[in-house]
Amino acid sequence: MDAEDARMLKILEQTATIAMVGASPSAERPSYSVMAFLQNQGYRVLPVNPRCAGQTILGERVYGSLAEVPGPIDLVDVFRSSDAAGEVTDEAIGLAEEKGIHAVWMQIGVRDDAAATRACAAGLEVVMDRCPKVEYVRLGARQRPSAPH
Repeated sequence: MDAEDARMLKILEQTATIAMVGASPSAERPSYSVMAFLQNQGYRVLPVNPRCAGQTILGERVYGSLAEVPGPIDLVDVFRSSDAAGEVTDEAIGLAEEKGIHAVWMQIGVRDDAAATRACAAGLEVVMDRCPKVEYVRLGARQRPSAPH
């Protein structure tokens, strides 16, 4: 296993709670199936989408922003465009100490090198242009015990 794979595996195995920014209530959207998969692996996935705030996706209340998510967040999964990734990353950096955020994960096709540099400088791990569902399977990550809801 190369160093990048080992780093991603460590992130996945040290994560219990994921805030998924850009989660969709539509079962046809990739974020929906990724959220369902991650929940089935034992992660608590909290959807963040200002257009759906207050609704429920896969049994979890939708929040309008990362700041509105109650309790700790280990990983912020960015299911938004590359243009929006910087703003999401900056919000994660600003909340890292308060929420316990240790990683920002940008989905396949999402890259913002400047945002990644800022996040790394703030002590966060960053993964870009990868899907945690795909990497979980590919790397053989250990299934987490179910998180309380």
